[in-house]
Amino acid sequence: MPRRLALVGFAVACVASVAVTAIAAEGVPMTATGMPVAQDPIYDARPGITLPQVVHEVKPDYTRAAMDAKIQGSVWMDVVIDQAGDVTNVAVKRSLDDQFGLDAKAVEAAYQWKFKPGSKDGKPVSVRVTIEMTFTLK
Repeated sequence: MPRRLALVGFAVACVASVAVTAIAAEGVPMTATGMPVAQDPIYDARPGITLPQVVHEVKPDYTRAAMDAKIQGSVWMDVVIDQAGDVTNVAVKRSLDDQFGLDAKAVEAAYQWKFKPGSKDGKPVSVRVTIEMTFTLK
């Protein structure tokens, strides 16, 4: 009986793995031959790369629970500014609070920012930068 349970568990794990792979592949653009389309490179700050400049900034909202807990500080996020100046690929680098919702509010605000895109050789490129959102109670 234990061997049968192990085989069933293995089969379920294999099916789950295939399903996750299929779902992940759906979002990848393909060429007519079925090969993945090359994505535009994402550049880090370095010589030859002009950094994006903030055009429109949105301040994050406080949650009631975070105010009641008197939480203050900063959330640091790695983000990619794409060729259109939009924020994509937000990832919290240094958390302030994942219990009362301030990290989530910072991410929500970051997606609303607008930038003049970074450039390389005079052409817009996607650039990875760090954004800091500060929460201060008055």
